[in-house]
Amino acid sequence: MRRTTAEFFGTFWLTFGGCGAAVLSAAFPELGIGFLGVAFAFGFTVLTMAYAVGHISGGHFNPAVTLGLWSARRCASRHVLPYIIAQVIGATVAAFTLYTIASGKAGWVPNGFAANGYGELSPGKYGLAACLITEVLTTFIFVFIIVGTTSKGAAAGFAGIPIGFALVLIHLISIPVTNTSVNPARSTGPALFAGPDYIAQLWLFWLAPIVGAIAAGAMARWLYEPADIVETAIIERGAGI
Repeated sequence: MRRTTAEFFGTFWLTFGGCGAAVLSAAFPELGIGFLGVAFAFGFTVLTMAYAVGHISGGHFNPAVTLGLWSARRCASRHVLPYIIAQVIGATVAAFTLYTIASGKAGWVPNGFAANGYGELSPGKYGLAACLITEVLTTFIFVFIIVGTTSKGAAAGFAGIPIGFALVLIHLISIPVTNTSVNPARSTGPALFAGPDYIAQLWLFWLAPIVGAIAAGAMARWLYEPADIVETAIIERGAGI
């Protein structure tokens, strides 16, 4: 329960903070934060919650990250489904909360509600193939960075910083293409309130991030595992002596 509660709050904050910046602040007259502000908002949500609850659950806040770390043998199988359920619930509650706040303004209309899309629903009208490649690639890099910065030999206690800034960079690249997912839970919450057209495209923002994440986990396992095996063997040999 402690782990899933941590994942709930982490994903809630990521969705509320990141999507809230997009819905409430990005286009505010004369003071809008634009793409740069939204990108930093998403990065800061991960950075802050990584230090707040990362030591409890690992700080996934993302079904793709959970599956990617499982693929890298960094997440026990028994945690996968509870984590994903908690993450989706957290993102949905965050989207509901954000919708309630945003709709308190007279004349407000959702206008996509920070949901993800391709084709006509893409911010830059990018097609399905371009959006698929973007989401697979950016999620691959994101999970690869997560595994690398939390591996043996990486600077201890600082992983949240490069992970947060990686998410900022990913958003700066891909907001015009898909409005940036790399997170099926983050995509699901807003889509439920954005309308049926966005819900119909939600499959892509589950499929692509999961494919990219699992591939990254497999690659990271191949890249980092040999050093871990050698270190373990040396320790065992010393213990035997």
